[in-house]
Amino acid sequence: MRIKEVQIENFRLLRDVAVGFEDRTTLIVGRNNSGKTSIAELFRRLLGDKVPSFRIEDFSLGCHECFWTAFEASNAGTPAPDIVELLPSIKITIDITYDIDAPDLGPLSECIVDLDPDSSDARLVLTYGPRPTAPAALFTDLAVGDDVAINRRNLFRALGSRVQAAYAASLEAVDPNDPTNRKSLEPKTLTTLIRGGFINAQRGLDDDTHRERDVLGKVVEVLFQSALTDPVDPEKRTTAEQLKEAVEQIQGDLHAGFNAKLTSLLPTFDLFGYPGLSDPGLVTETSFDVEKLLNDHTKVRYVGVNGMTLPETYNGLGVRNLVYMLLQLLRFFREYQATPTAAGVHLIFIEEPEAHLHPQMQEVFIRQLDQITNAFVAQLNEDRPWPVQFVVTTHSPHMANEARFEAMRYFLSVPDGEGMRRSVVKDLRKGMGGATEPDREFLHQYLTLTRCDLFFADKAVLIEGTAERILLPAMIRKTDSAAAGQPQLGSQYLTVMEVGGAYAHRFFDLLSFLELRTLIITDIDAVKPNDGGKRVAVPVAEGVFTSNGCLKALFGDDVSPEALLGKTAAEKTTGIRRIAFQIPEAQDGPCGRSFEDAFILANPARFPLGDGDRALAAYALAGDQKKSTFALEHAIEHIEWNVPRYVAEGLRWLAEGNPAPAEPAPPVAVEIVADAAGVAVNVAEVGDNG
Repeated sequence: MRIKEVQIENFRLLRDVAVGFEDRTTLIVGRNNSGKTSIAELFRRLLGDKVPSFRIEDFSLGCHECFWTAFEASNAGTPAPDIVELLPSIKITIDITYDIDAPDLGPLSECIVDLDPDSSDARLVLTYGPRPTAPAALFTDLAVGDDVAINRRNLFRALGSRVQAAYAASLEAVDPNDPTNRKSLEPKTLTTLIRGGFINAQRGLDDDTHRERDVLGKVVEVLFQSALTDPVDPEKRTTAEQLKEAVEQIQGDLHAGFNAKLTSLLPTFDLFGYPGLSDPGLVTETSFDVEKLLNDHTKVRYVGVNGMTLPETYNGLGVRNLVYMLLQLLRFFREYQATPTAAGVHLIFIEEPEAHLHPQMQEVFIRQLDQITNAFVAQLNEDRPWPVQFVVTTHSPHMANEARFEAMRYFLSVPDGEGMRRSVVKDLRKGMGGATEPDREFLHQYLTLTRCDLFFADKAVLIEGTAERILLPAMIRKTDSAAAGQPQLGSQYLTVMEVGGAYAHRFFDLLSFLELRTLIITDIDAVKPNDGGKRVAVPVAEGVFTSNGCLKALFGDDVSPEALLGKTAAEKTTGIRRIAFQIPEAQDGPCGRSFEDAFILANPARFPLGDGDRALAAYALAGDQKKSTFALEHAIEHIEWNVPRYVAEGLRWLAEGNPAPAEPAPPVAVEIVADAAGVAVNVAEVGDNG
């Protein structure tokens, strides 16, 4: 069995999302504060030792209005059952698929409520919802005045301490084909069915300022405990039992020798001179047990030379991080293996495994997860399967490169009312709108060979080639400087992809799917047929067609350079995507065919163009330039120049429309956070809950 999909409602940024899970590894990517951490935190609550519980801060900001509506209904005398219906709930729906031919479905059996013999899906719904007594628990004794703002403030202040008493978690098995067919279950049924494991993003590997906390040594205790009950390897059980016997022998020696001498140091009570105080005959007893010995006094050390061993802090952070994660995976496997009634699914979240790892090691790690799992099964479990599913959250384009295209889930933060945001989850397995199969294959191959920065950036620029790539940072600085007081592109997270004019249009579906504001900087590439009918490159004024694949995809195969020069800014823009190609620097002036001759025409004082046709002279001069040399010269040596007009216009368009405007969070939400943290919070510094 495995988890197929999870639907989440009203938890932090996850207002209403569905996340499909892969059979083995699901990679969650996206910009900062898009909800990636929220999904890990949600499952940490669901699969913990306690019954899931949530606070007011965990409810999506977008559903807070439901509390206010219910409060107003309560003041209006609405019956309690109707008020309960108005209150929001956090709901998690988990779809599980299983093998209908399996001889034993274990704990999943009681979760299957449908009667369809061909059905292989089960659905569990966990709801953190209001109790029948919630209206009284939430709204009793709340002062109500004429000022609505004060009433709202009082309500949300009170909810912070009242929600947990008014709400409770419930679990139901639901027929996937008939939502009315339901069966109540104990909430802890979820943890018997799904076992959780979490490797957090902050792993405490770089703190040398306090007493050393040996993070690797803590794993040894778990490995020892699992070895004691290992159902497969009797040698490991024997070794663990011998360790336990050795500690018990030490315990006996301590009692016979060490404690006898230590007891002699104790005074008797008659020394204190209190009449009537009988001597209770104090003795000392020093006890060891294996768990405390492993937990408090055992460290994992690295082998040195000359009989020395080195502490873990002597190794680089990257190696320590990798060793820690690998040992944690072994620990999770051993814990699962040692459980008498193992869960049907082992769900392991790994947050930001790229911390301190160099790019090649990041790629290897995501690639090795399958191999590590297979090695555990083959070498430690006699080929009995380990039903593990990994969910990896990352900001690393190197890990995104290495993952299969379909395994990625793209988290995007979008506005959800004034001052609020919510997550949208894009499932690459479900496609990219109308993308054709050749385009999908091209994108898969391209993103495998290059960095997948598209999944983490706020905006993107697609460029033709080397010269644009080298000079783009300088062009951004120059256009930003010329637009003081306006949005600055240089302060935004921008990814630049060198795709060429023949391929840029193949990214259109992906860019729309990712909802990424994008500028495509390309060349007009004027051509005309020669005597043999073959289209050859010519200056723009002589051009009949364009050879640029992107321009033809946008404006038709037979579009002429003259028609392209007549395109307005609106015609060059499609939603959040805009194309920029060469235009004259001045009305009715000469126009360049490529970036180099457009650059020359934008800076006539720097180049010998003569008194004739300047476009023709620039075209000829550009043809004599080596692109990389030309670009480096103007990026490093001759840095005083003008940005070509078509590039400047495009960059200014791109700078507008920041996808995540810095709007203040609602004051009520700010105060809730402040109350929870016990600190004063500046409204301008608080973002959305995610």
